[in-house]
Amino acid sequence: MTTDVTASGLASQTAPPPQAAITVDNLSKAFGELEAVKRVSFDVYAGESFAFLGPNGAGKSTTIRMLCTLSQPTSGSAEVAGYDVVRQPRSVRSRIGLVFQDQTLDEQLTAAENLRFHAVLYGVPREELDSRIGRVLDLVGLEERGKDLVQDYSGGMSRRLEIARALLHTPEVLFLDEPTVGLDPQTRARMWEDVLRLRDEEGVTVFFTTHYMDEAEYAERIAIIDHGEIVALDTPAALKAVVGKDSICLSTADDAAATRQLRSLGFDAASDGDGVTIRVDEGESAVPSVISSLDVAVRQVSVHKPDLDDVFMQFTGREIRADSGPSMSLARRFVASRRR
Repeated sequence: MTTDVTASGLASQTAPPPQAAITVDNLSKAFGELEAVKRVSFDVYAGESFAFLGPNGAGKSTTIRMLCTLSQPTSGSAEVAGYDVVRQPRSVRSRIGLVFQDQTLDEQLTAAENLRFHAVLYGVPREELDSRIGRVLDLVGLEERGKDLVQDYSGGMSRRLEIARALLHTPEVLFLDEPTVGLDPQTRARMWEDVLRLRDEEGVTVFFTTHYMDEAEYAERIAIIDHGEIVALDTPAALKAVVGKDSICLSTADDAAATRQLRSLGFDAASDGDGVTIRVDEGESAVPSVISSLDVAVRQVSVHKPDLDDVFMQFTGREIRADSGPSMSLARRFVASRRR
């Protein structure tokens, strides 16, 4: 426990830092001359939801492969659930769950049969099997569909079953690699409700990768990764605060005149030929005073608050791109490693 000195000069005790479920120190991975991951360092706290946000090809899946013991780091070190990913791979694998971007379920089996097959791979005790299958199916809302063939499942149901499968052996850390690619927005939202409930009820640490800005908002902390490097890491609110002020966007009868008038009144206003943008601390509260100060007619007004798109642009200088990634290769490697 650490001791801080308050402004009044009195000593106050603060709680110890949270325990790390994942610790990464200068982790790198090179494929020949291509350095896919470049000396990344970060911690993920126990019970936390943590996101890697970045375009496909940025190093997200490569990092997960190293943390899940599917790929050897070129340099650096990492521990998952207290075990070194290079020296203690079996201990790491027994304590993690992994959901791939591409489906790896057997569609010719029922949901329960898929779970039983997974239980054999992980050595789940026979006497606990039925209760565990019932519990994980209930957690993802599939308790009534356990005897149905997976080929009759929707994409969202299949994804929830894969999450249930990943939780069957009660892992400490759940890895989700682009888990909602191809799902509709409503199904994505339902899936994240399930995941966050699992985190809260089961105490599972959730590490997920995504290139969807809105999806990254489900994380308590976000690491923005690009070209193999972490360029920013903080809470969503703190990252947005880096971008700065809100923007009030106006369309007026004379944008040039409106811009000059606003500047003369001390507003941070600019015109790009397609409206007027005013930067303020509280956009919605400032709208009445901005409009009332203008002599020209205002045709349209909107307020834009900083979002993760702005954050990514701030730290990388461009919008996020969505290239194809090697997710199936990751899935195949993991299944093969478990069978061995």
